[in-house]
Amino acid sequence: MSETATTTQPEQQQGPSVARASGSMAIATIVSRATGLLSKVLLVAALGIGTLNDSYQAASTLPTMINELLLGGILTSVAIPLLVRAEKEDGDGGESYAQWLISMGTAILGVGTVIAVASAPLLTSLFIADSPNANRDLVTAFAYLVLPGIVFYGLTALLSAVLNARHVFGLPTWAPVLNNLVVIVVLGVYWMLPGDITLNPVSMTDSHVLVLGLGTALGVAVQASVLIPALLKTGFRFKWRFGWDARLAEFGGLAFWVLLYVGLGFASLTVLTKVATHGNGALAAFNFQWLIAQVPYGVLGVSLLTALMPKMSRAAANNDNDAIVRDLLFGNRMSSILLMPFSVLMTVSGVAIGLAAFGFGKSGVEGGTAVGLALALSAFGLVPYAITLLQIRVFYAMKDARTPTLIQALIVAVRIALLYFFLAVAEPEQLAVGVSLAMSLSFVFGAVVGQVWLRVRLGRLRTGFTIWTVCLTVVASALAFAVAKGVNALLLDLIGFSGPVVAAWFETILVTLIGLPLAFGLLAAFRVPEMKPAIAKINRLVRRR
Repeated sequence: MSETATTTQPEQQQGPSVARASGSMAIATIVSRATGLLSKVLLVAALGIGTLNDSYQAASTLPTMINELLLGGILTSVAIPLLVRAEKEDGDGGESYAQWLISMGTAILGVGTVIAVASAPLLTSLFIADSPNANRDLVTAFAYLVLPGIVFYGLTALLSAVLNARHVFGLPTWAPVLNNLVVIVVLGVYWMLPGDITLNPVSMTDSHVLVLGLGTALGVAVQASVLIPALLKTGFRFKWRFGWDARLAEFGGLAFWVLLYVGLGFASLTVLTKVATHGNGALAAFNFQWLIAQVPYGVLGVSLLTALMPKMSRAAANNDNDAIVRDLLFGNRMSSILLMPFSVLMTVSGVAIGLAAFGFGKSGVEGGTAVGLALALSAFGLVPYAITLLQIRVFYAMKDARTPTLIQALIVAVRIALLYFFLAVAEPEQLAVGVSLAMSLSFVFGAVVGQVWLRVRLGRLRTGFTIWTVCLTVVASALAFAVAKGVNALLLDLIGFSGPVVAAWFETILVTLIGLPLAFGLLAAFRVPEMKPAIAKINRLVRRR
């Protein structure tokens, strides 16, 4: 009797804690996406869509990419599992291993940062070597200021990993919000500065350049710094430890394939940046439409993936291919059900969304329209993107890092070919749409390749069932948003807004409020199986009323 009570009590204590952590992470994700979008809206208002913003975007991308090459991929696939294992197996609860991980990681990041800063002009040339509309001097000036952020990006990942291993989840998820808030304040300061950045000649001492560059690095530094007190609060004691940990030798092959995967992504982004900077404002327009498209995936798709990964990992550990196939089928269908209505929303009202978010300040109607058009013509890639990431996680669950890298290589090859195709056939002002289309089409290709590869690996996947669900969601979403757009057109004729930005806000809100509920309602009417739990819950609420 007492043994049962002893076993049950901790489980009861852990349940609410996990639930609270999950709720906090979900809220933090939404707040992070919202503040991130707000910071980009202010950035466009302050810099506009043009050479200045393109130069800042090209430079600010460098720290994240180099951090991924130095540490990010290895940390995700190799170091974190080892950290959890050390916590269970080592006599000190894994503290010495965590100390070693932070020490070695900081050293690698520090050396990499020094080399990157010294090579800033070379990195700039790599990105925009033959881009006629890019300002190489301005990109280099920004690069010198933002590249020190490599250390802080890496430390954020390192400290978050140690905190997660110690069952602290909330603060690492909230830390990016602080980064966004710092950037928002920095943009406010920038807006109050008199005059504009002088582009000819570019000066590192220009107050506008210093505020933007150092402010960006400061945001990442704050993001990393807030994690240190939280780590110390867990009882962790830091001590410098260097050398080689023998456990890493077991994962050398895995690390190689993950680093190659990250390197392919780096090559893809390098080509995309070079192509986009041939069009004035194309890189900024692409980045901002991608940010908007990522909002529904970040809130819904990531949650689905997080919930499925433990199940697929356990099924893979038990060599239960049938369970893996069931989870994959469920994930593919739910990705379509959750994300297709948002994809259609962005397709039919993408221009309005772009205008509403970015159609003011120095960007103006032209800049907002450029972002919105790129969003509208490439939003079809949202569901294939989610499915591709799910397929790749299935391979990782089966402890296969090689196949995702091979699939990534095929996707990157197709993407680069499409990027140069659009560079050859599109006008410079159309390149924002061109690079956005290349990204989305490459994910459509990736979803097909991944499904075929998994079919060979796992056997029958019931792909026809997935295609049928995709078709149902397309039909339901198309009907719903056709109604929503019709109502919007009627009301716009009746009201007659004077400004395009106000009309865009009206359309964005109205079409969203009518289209999304109607789309999910039609999916329920079509008796899509995954909608049954939601329908049952609504019925219970109605009965209580």
